[in-house]
Amino acid sequence: MSLKYTAIRAMFEALWLSQLPRLVRHFSQSRGVIFTLHRVLPEVPAEFSPNAILQVHPAFLEYVIERVRALGVDIITLDEALERLAAPEKGRPFAVFTFDDAYKDNLQYALPVLRRQQCPFTLYVPTALVDGVGEVWWQALEDILTRQEAVAVMEGDETEYLGTRTRAEKQQVYDQLYWRMRKMPEAERVEMMRAFAASYGYDLDRQCRDLIMDWSELRLFASEPLCTLGAHTVHHYELAKLPLEQARSEMVQSADILMAQFGQRPAHISYPIGGPASAGQREFDLARQLGFRSGVTTRPGGLYAHHAQTPHALPRVSLNGLFQARRYVDVFATGALFTWLGKIGA
Repeated sequence: MSLKYTAIRAMFEALWLSQLPRLVRHFSQSRGVIFTLHRVLPEVPAEFSPNAILQVHPAFLEYVIERVRALGVDIITLDEALERLAAPEKGRPFAVFTFDDAYKDNLQYALPVLRRQQCPFTLYVPTALVDGVGEVWWQALEDILTRQEAVAVMEGDETEYLGTRTRAEKQQVYDQLYWRMRKMPEAERVEMMRAFAASYGYDLDRQCRDLIMDWSELRLFASEPLCTLGAHTVHHYELAKLPLEQARSEMVQSADILMAQFGQRPAHISYPIGGPASAGQREFDLARQLGFRSGVTTRPGGLYAHHAQTPHALPRVSLNGLFQARRYVDVFATGALFTWLGKIGA
């Protein structure tokens, strides 16, 4: 585990031992929290799994739901959350569960838990990935490095050879390539990832079809009354890196496609990646202009009354796969703590 995550774990332990989350929930003006989830899988992640942060166990998801309710927190839909934010009084605390990307495991492992617990949730859908033609590139990068003992990477006109025999080497190369791609224009990233995958016989389209629900599976998932479908663009590009009209098109077309498939236009959108480098005021304004009721980021924090005035820039708290200890759930459920920590880190 990196020094960053070691420090976060130590902070979680200290918060839990101090009983501070209970006091903060009682006295803060935070009204609720939106949880971010991605994958729900019963398998223990492999030793080298940089994307394990995106994966929680079904039993942990079930415990989070049960514990949140035991804390006196209502689990509600995103639409009701917006109504509670606009209410004159604080009222009971609430939580909203959201899932990004439409992974198949959500259908197989998450949905039975959500049904059993009668837990409403929102699923944000990147439509090209459901078509089976997008790139789940962050997972592809992990998969390729897992099975290689060395990789060749083009740097300008030069070829750089990077050792990936040990776990530490794999992690170092993953971090190097991941952040290099994150900083690229999206068209260049797609080109680089496609070429890199082809060099090692990795089929990105097949991987997408294997990981992401197709339309028939998504239709089954969306037929669940507990489910609210939201937009997550077409190609899962970082919108802030796109020209204005392309960013607008990504948002509009995703909503148009979901409308055509399900007969109802999504009222909510999640910005892919969702941090400050991926979505900012321009994207928040676009979401508002395009008629979405809300837009969610991955900026950490709780929900306050003032968010009723900025519903297209809502913070969320990630149920991080590296922190699945049951004692941490009280920390996750305390949105105000993440708001304060976000300000410290800003």
